[in-house]
Amino acid sequence: MAKQISDFFYDSKVMFKRCMKIALRNPEALVQATITPIFLMLMFGAVFGNIADVGAYNYVDYILPGIILQAVAQATQYTAINVNADMTKGIIDRFRSMPLAKSALLIGHAGASVVRNVMTTVVIIGTAFIVGFRPQAGFVDWLVIIGVLLLSVTAITCFAVFCGLRAKSPEGASGLMFPLFILPFISSGFAPTETMHTAIRWFAEYQPMTPIINAVRALMLGHPPGNDLWIALAWTSATAILAFAFAVRRFKRKM
Repeated sequence: MAKQISDFFYDSKVMFKRCMKIALRNPEALVQATITPIFLMLMFGAVFGNIADVGAYNYVDYILPGIILQAVAQATQYTAINVNADMTKGIIDRFRSMPLAKSALLIGHAGASVVRNVMTTVVIIGTAFIVGFRPQAGFVDWLVIIGVLLLSVTAITCFAVFCGLRAKSPEGASGLMFPLFILPFISSGFAPTETMHTAIRWFAEYQPMTPIINAVRALMLGHPPGNDLWIALAWTSATAILAFAFAVRRFKRKM
């Protein structure tokens, strides 16, 4: 039993290193996943910040959590594409002939995706400081923020892995992930939900991105997150567990 666990961790580490090397050999994808949210931050913060009405908030402070989630959703499109490429371009046939733990490949892709998205998030927050982001969070608040964002990144990554397995082509995998890029726009990420049309407001208030954004924003600005924090943790935990479980199940069928 101990040997099986040791082999599992070793296989996962090898697959993680492989996926990181693949990412480093495709710097265009990393640059695009980083540059796009930076331009969004600059555009919304510097261009629309003077005309947007979000009450007492500084607009850069208001939109930062939404920009982060949007960047993660965009970056994980490449995770879905890479997973699908492994499943459709022949490498999986080689893995079948090796004594490889069945979920190690998925864990490798998920781990590499989380690392890439953490790097992207750090760059976005750095850009936000340049355009006027001034957080009021204390040390404990930042620990909670980091935890919520890591769990959110993990949940979106697990969903991307499942989409990569579910799609029939890399383009299809990217298409399945596209709605996640749109969701932050139809949330409290860029405008208060109470300013929206009734039907859109109902969707915006109850979709999973909104409580995550509200909780992170409140913590960054030193306000109590209230129930949004617990709802965000529930959404992200459930999504991560279910998405990865379905991904492993589908992967085992293909193996």
